This record gives sequence, C-alpha cells and structure tokens, in this order.
Amino acid sequence: MEDMYSTVLFVALLIMSVVVHEVAHAWMADRLGDRTARYMGRLTLNPLVHLDPIGSVIVPALSILTAGIGFGWAKPVPYDPRNITSPHGDLLVAAAGPLSNILIAIVAGLIYRIGLIGGFSDVLVMVVLVNCSLAVFNLIPVPPLDGSKILGSFLTGSSRRWMMNPGLSAFPMILIAVIIIWPFVSPLVRSLASVILG
Repeated sequence: MEDMYSTVLFVALLIMSVVVHEVAHAWMADRLGDRTARYMGRLTLNPLVHLDPIGSVIVPALSILTAGIGFGWAKPVPYDPRNITSPHGDLLVAAAGPLSNILIAIVAGLIYRIGLIGGFSDVLVMVVLVNCSLAVFNLIPVPPLDGSKILGSFLTGSSRRWMMNPGLSAFPMILIAVIIIWPFVSPLVRSLASVILG
C-alpha cells in the first residue's frame, strides 16, 4: 500500500512539475513576442491541456514500478522562432523549462529547511527530487530535449537545424537519453538535491 501511495504521489508531482515546465516555455516565448502557445491555449496551468495520456501518466507509473526510474513526457509547446524579438530567443525559451523546475526545487527546499510544514517533509523531498531530475534530464543535449536546443542556439548551419528540429521522432531519442546517458548524470541530481535540501 505504501509503495502504491508513493507511486501515485510521484506521478502527481511529476505531472504538476511537467506542466509548470511546459508553461514556462510558453510564457517565455510569449514574453519574447511569439503568441503561438497563447493562441493554442497552452499558456495555462490546466494539466489537461499539456499532458499526453501515455507519456504523462501511463509511462511514468509503469517506469517507476518496473525500473524505479520516473520517465515521461508532455506535449511539446508550439513555438515559432520567427516571431521572437530577442536574438537569444531560442536559448531563453529552451532554458525556461529547466529553470522553472530548479526554482520549484529551491522553494520546496527552503520550506523543508525552515520546517514550516514538517509533517510533509517526505513530500517536499520528493518535490525536490522530481524537479531536480526533470531539470537535469531536460538539460541533456540529446534532441528533442531542452539541452539540445540550448546547445543548438550556439551552433550554426546543419548542426543547429538538427539540434533544433531533429529528423527522428522524439521517443527513440529520449529513450536513448534515459537508458544510456541517465546513469551517468543521475549522481548530479542527487548532488543538486542534497545542496538544496541542506
């Protein structure tokens, strides 16, 4: 029963954190002049607008139950760089998602340290871990993750185009990031969470 509770809590926190992540992308693009996400109704915290039924609910639940790793995705935020007024628009829009997760983790960590809601310390720890995981995972420079767009913003020509819009579907590339790269970067998540939690 406790494992089921932890899984449900994890998936719920993951969904909320992914939604904030996607809204951060949409908000930054909107601030920089691209109204695409606004016109498509994505500038909202309503999870139903952002979530992919398979990638946001079923896959995370199965992955945490079978592999002990929370893995999932949401619908990507629509974004037209031609509407962006800033020369650093691609970088800012891509970085907004992971930065929102770091901000959530820091706020939860501060609440944990202060002990304002001590009875929910386990929940706060999970909030920190989930958001640190999301931030670090999305910063991996593998298309279509945010890290590839951040790296791509410093590149030119075909390398930039591939990083921004890879010719491969998202799922295989994300799977590669999870299976091959994640074991090497997961210690960074633990270190980041430890710093935030004190």
